Amino acid sequence: MNKQQLASKIWESANKMRSKIEANEYKDYILGFIFYKFLSDKEVKYLKENDWTDEYLPELTEEDKETVESVRKNIGYFISYENLFSTWLAMGSDFSASNVTDAISAFNRNINPTHKKVFEGIFKTLETGLSKLGENSGARTKAIRDLIYLIKDIPMDGKQDYDVLGFIYEYLISNFAANAGKKAGEFYTPHEVSLLMSEIVANHLKDRTEIKIYDPTSGSGSLLINIGKSVARYMGDSNHIMYYAQELKENTYNLTRMNLVMRGILPDNIVTRNGDTLEEDWPYFDDNDPVGTYDPLYVDAVVSNPPYSQAWNPTDKESDPRYARYGIAPKGKADYAFSARPLSPEARRHHDHRSAAWRSVPWRRRRHHPQKSD
Repeated sequence: MNKQQLASKIWESANKMRSKIEANEYKDYILGFIFYKFLSDKEVKYLKENDWTDEYLPELTEEDKETVESVRKNIGYFISYENLFSTWLAMGSDFSASNVTDAISAFNRNINPTHKKVFEGIFKTLETGLSKLGENSGARTKAIRDLIYLIKDIPMDGKQDYDVLGFIYEYLISNFAANAGKKAGEFYTPHEVSLLMSEIVANHLKDRTEIKIYDPTSGSGSLLINIGKSVARYMGDSNHIMYYAQELKENTYNLTRMNLVMRGILPDNIVTRNGDTLEEDWPYFDDNDPVGTYDPLYVDAVVSNPPYSQAWNPTDKESDPRYARYGIAPKGKADYAFSARPLSPEARRHHDHRSAAWRSVPWRRRRHHPQKSD
């Protein structure tokens, strides 16, 4: 299946759903199911590499504690046979919407404790939105069945000469944005721009043996992924790259995590937060134990395509050194809040005075420390 054929099938399916859900929401469902299929296929591949055959897969249940523990330890989660994506397809007319909700609930309780930050709540957008796919159980079942049969045909074997998942996301976003009268660049970094930024950063870091990269407005995570791929060509080992990401919108934050996992990045190398970068950036800590949990982040590169249309309120930002050093952006102007601006000599003297006062503020108030880079 080439790009155009894939695009036509996806758009045809999206148009069928228009009477039930907003066009832009459709991407969350299709990408959520794609990710679930990916996790299911990954588990089956792991099992078959460890002497399981199709004949024995039906014995894959939560009651088999030894197998559950082994699978969770090695891939970070466990999915029983009855909840595998391939089992849904094999059920035919016996499949129902409840199979999906049961599977997501089971997935949430079978995450390896050491992988919770990567997988916990990752299907929340999909789970809470299923009710929008139909006014009753029958209608929802039909809509979901149509979706999973569409996903069944999407190539995911890595043999294509293009990035299948990145293409699907960008194609859906660009078309939905056009239909909503918006520019797609508001939602993701154009592929060409992302590649250019990646090569610049990779060339700068080419002599490192391990690196940390951070995107404070991560979106789909594509910018981080492209940089990682570019840097890996110099390093020779992609497992020495740490990915840090923060994203404001929960559904997009979940997509960041999905995308990083689906590109083969080790869960141990993924650190993500669902938060507002303008309000609370790294470092961060638990208010109940600020000293014990304070964790400053030192990275080799910070990259971002900020959502310039984001709301912004400058109240009480004068004591925040991230902004006071450069000047406070006017209310509603997130564009300027994301952009650092040098101060005049007079403003600099005023800032130095404020900085001295800020240093006397109790630890609890000092949430925003200037980020440093190696």
